[in-house]
Amino acid sequence: MPLNGCGTRVEEDDDNMITSADPNKLISRHQDIEIVFSCAYPKRANLTLGFTHKNPYFFNERGFSSFTFQFEFFESQRFRKQVNASSYPVEVYLKQMIFMQIEATSSIPNTELFVESCRATPYDNPNSRISYTIIENGCVKDETVQIFPSSKSNFRFGMEAFEFIGAHEEVYIACSVLLCESGNPETRCSQGCIRSDSLNDRSRRDAPAQTSRHSISQGPLRLLRHSDTKVSHPDAGSGPGLYLGLNLVFAVCCLLVCGLVIYRSRRTRAKYQRLPAADSPVDSDRPVD
Repeated sequence: MPLNGCGTRVEEDDDNMITSADPNKLISRHQDIEIVFSCAYPKRANLTLGFTHKNPYFFNERGFSSFTFQFEFFESQRFRKQVNASSYPVEVYLKQMIFMQIEATSSIPNTELFVESCRATPYDNPNSRISYTIIENGCVKDETVQIFPSSKSNFRFGMEAFEFIGAHEEVYIACSVLLCESGNPETRCSQGCIRSDSLNDRSRRDAPAQTSRHSISQGPLRLLRHSDTKVSHPDAGSGPGLYLGLNLVFAVCCLLVCGLVIYRSRRTRAKYQRLPAADSPVDSDRPVD
């Protein structure tokens, strides 16, 4: 197919120029700097797009030595088996529960993890202009979020899958996390959920009681339509495997009901079937030999 076969317009212009004029003004009486440039790229090329599972994030800070944050998707709320790295992008149905865990590993004992904020973006960019807030300042913002029992070193939560309106096929989850000295009431970890207007200087880093905030992310999630076929892990609490199982149960029930109706119908006809008459009547006056 030619380059313009689907309506693409090709325009070539050799007169490209950058000027230093004030963009807020219509005219200028100053000598402007002009830089002439040109761009060239092949009109035909083969492109491939791949998704890579993100490995643990490694950091090193004064007072906390080395530590890591690992962000993973899990197959059920039991958090026994994480989604395999080769399965990315993770395919989910709309409103299917997705289960996530952030785990911290530190060489320093007596530390605790705090997830301060989480947001979803359609691109692998935590600072994307398009974003949806899930957790903010330690407070849950999305009504479908569920917090599951966790330890000081991990944070487990889940929410219903969604899609961004528009031409966006993927969803990435990015969170801001930090480590704190466990039991210290002056750290951000001890403050928990606070409103934006209640933030103060104590919420910032108070070295060496807490680390800096670090941004970690995982994804993407890709929405599946119900016409697609996908069998999920049998331990999963919802998802494609559940829909497939319900359809199978419904089909078996229909077959059982149909079989019962046919059986009872045949049995009823046999019960009221008229018996054939005897070939000759019995003579009641005939003596018995």
